[in-house]
Amino acid sequence: MTERMQAVIADIAAEIDGHSTFLITSHEGPDPDAVGSTLALANHLAALGKDVTVYLCDPVPENCSFLPMADQVCHELPDRDFEVCFVLDIGEFRRAGKAITGSSRIARFVNVDHHLGCEDFGVHNLIDSTACATAALIYRIIKARGDVIGYPTALCIYTAILSDTGSFHYSNSNPEAFAIAGEMIALGVKPWDVSEALYESDPREKITLLAQALSDLTISPSGEYASLTVTQEMYRQTGGNAELTDGFINFARRIRGVEVALIFRELREGEFKVGFRSKGKVDVSAISAAFGGGGHRNAAGCVVKGSLAEVKALVFDRLEKSR
Repeated sequence: MTERMQAVIADIAAEIDGHSTFLITSHEGPDPDAVGSTLALANHLAALGKDVTVYLCDPVPENCSFLPMADQVCHELPDRDFEVCFVLDIGEFRRAGKAITGSSRIARFVNVDHHLGCEDFGVHNLIDSTACATAALIYRIIKARGDVIGYPTALCIYTAILSDTGSFHYSNSNPEAFAIAGEMIALGVKPWDVSEALYESDPREKITLLAQALSDLTISPSGEYASLTVTQEMYRQTGGNAELTDGFINFARRIRGVEVALIFRELREGEFKVGFRSKGKVDVSAISAAFGGGGHRNAAGCVVKGSLAEVKALVFDRLEKSR
């Protein structure tokens, strides 16, 4: 860890000591790292006796509902003042939602993230793209303060790291990821319980929706790119929703020879959210950025307007030109 990063962590620790009312938030469409890092910090601040409110503009995914304080997450911002707002795992400030970005009741923002190129919008910006997950940065803050990590916080940290490393399959599964995970297990976290909650408790609607998405599997002529599609009509037919599509993209990435997997999710007529997952050779954050999106080298996303055929053609063309 660099001296500059240590100094930022020390500044954030001082913010915790110097204030009593905290708001914690993360990005729209929260994933387990967003939820896990948010609730890890919330549980820890609550244990310190702080006044803590957690706000997410979108619902907590069902597979994260077992995490401590998940049932206390607000989806409407309370009409009150906050001394400090922690914004976690955001990438871009706008992704926190207008209730946060347009609020006049928040005195100061602290930005904690592991997205490459995250905006510096906070009074303190702890950004480290080498961190396996934003939850690892929360861990660093707690350890730098010399605080004891309670079981609720440990459970949230472990869950976030397990998910964001793809159960320690992805390239971000660095020594720190394993070290933190091991420490959380030593604090009482049971790996099977977390894995069962995250990956072994899918509702029937998710599997029927996956079957329809797989029916539209498309592989590029080069064999290096593969995509799945989820439409609004598929949601209607299966009773599913966008939250249930988490992990679908990995089925395309499993195909031998595929370097980049994509998922096209219809938001509304003429508009698709495109998710990218790379095995490492292709920087999908650059592809996403070309369409106004962002993310990491190996995981990124954007929104593209047009018909499904037009959007697919635009995105696959951009991928082919990146070779």
